Amino acid sequence: MTAVELAGITKRFPGVVANHDIHLTVRKGTVHALVGENGAGKSTLMKILYGMQKPDEGTIAIDGEKVGFHSPADAIARGIGMVHQHFMLADNLTVLENVVLGSEKLYGIGAKARRKIKEISERYGLGVRPDVLVEELGVAARQRVEILKVLYRGARTLILDEPTAVLVPQEVDALFDNLRELKSEGLSVIFISHKLGEVLSVADDITVIRRGTTVGTAVPAETTPRQLAEMMVGSELPTPETAESTVTERPVITVDKLRLAAPGGKALLDDVTFTIHAGEVLGIAGVEGNGQTELVDALIGLRHADSGTIRLGDEEITSWATRKRREQGIGYIPEDRHRHGLLLEAPLWENRILGHVTEKPNAKGVWLDPKAAQQDTRRIVETYDVRTPGIDVTAASLSGGNQQKLIVGREMSHKPRFLIAAHPTRGVDVGAQAAIWDHIREARREGLAVLLISADLDELIGLSDTLRVIYDGRLVADADPATITPEELGSAMTGAATGHLEHEETPETPETRKSPESPEDEAR
Repeated sequence: MTAVELAGITKRFPGVVANHDIHLTVRKGTVHALVGENGAGKSTLMKILYGMQKPDEGTIAIDGEKVGFHSPADAIARGIGMVHQHFMLADNLTVLENVVLGSEKLYGIGAKARRKIKEISERYGLGVRPDVLVEELGVAARQRVEILKVLYRGARTLILDEPTAVLVPQEVDALFDNLRELKSEGLSVIFISHKLGEVLSVADDITVIRRGTTVGTAVPAETTPRQLAEMMVGSELPTPETAESTVTERPVITVDKLRLAAPGGKALLDDVTFTIHAGEVLGIAGVEGNGQTELVDALIGLRHADSGTIRLGDEEITSWATRKRREQGIGYIPEDRHRHGLLLEAPLWENRILGHVTEKPNAKGVWLDPKAAQQDTRRIVETYDVRTPGIDVTAASLSGGNQQKLIVGREMSHKPRFLIAAHPTRGVDVGAQAAIWDHIREARREGLAVLLISADLDELIGLSDTLRVIYDGRLVADADPATITPEELGSAMTGAATGHLEHEETPETPETRKSPESPEDEAR
């Protein structure tokens, strides 16, 4: 049985054809992966299926019946639910209030709604607490609320846009268990992702989109990540490995006994101490919500620590305002580009100015210099391969990966001494991922110190010179990136291991023995 069928979908915007003659068939009770590079048209296609946009050509059929959607309400009524890559939740409302908002007629707004939320949460193992404020939740918990929200509305087909972008392996495994549970009850899932290994492990069918049109389908059991990458972008799958060490003896950022407490007194950061030298990437591994966000906020100046010190080079900057930190060479790639990195309704050149208002080329003395900012935005667009019709379009009109490349270009353009990179390749395709890694490696060679926070453990291990594990606000373990495995790192992130993590060699057998010429050995 077919749950969803899209035939000949075409969608044009001024200056760009987002979708052209796209065909997609989703079987009931399956996970159908939709993959493609940034700007390939995946999100536009899903917005059409969800009723957010109308196609210029083509048809949509749900359960074999042709339909026309004029709004998301029409799609929801036909059992389509969408969890966006950037969540649609109100921070100042509770989970229950967010879930019932707009659907008050279903189960009311009180005890009956709370019972339904708990029932769905327990049935699919979502672990959602109805009375918690959304602003207190980490990214992974927010995502589970979004999934519950569409199930609450009776969705039979779920669209998940980059659902694993900021999840660690244990959370990904839990999500995939949830998806299998949904499948077993006859629900269908459209799974958009750039993580090709995950796609191959969870999907029943795969459709590949390139440059706005479908270029083929793949059977997971018969396809490798390399083959899938070549279908997507016409090139091989990149690896984040860094061959040579560029670490110097010169400390750039020194954090000593940093402590930050919540209003109730609970320590969000406790006795955090580390030094990052010029040319060094320090990777921080941790399950979402263990103090990473608070650490970034303290370093960039959005929160002031209760005790401890932060030094940039020879200067103590603990009390400095954010703007002064930025002017003195701290770059910042935020974990949530929509909330903290961009003005979505502003043109690209205005977004280029953000965070660097007082610096060249954006400013000339005390005045802004729009012409110079516009010229430099064109350079960033070209150098960082930001796919856009021009610099006057809004940031909202770009795909997520192209938004990320614009942010990376903006931050790297000011030659920072210290870069805070929180999930720098979240939601970007394999081609853009490789480009961002190259820019970070190049700056590292020139003496940049980097704090790297990522849910992609291969990225953490591959790019980092030093690895630390954060758990419950404390740095509890360290590891050598040259020997540690993602599985061992993932285990430490749950609090199962502390201290120095030693890689445990498995006894060598003819089956496990590698030739010395293997790419993994060369990369190390």
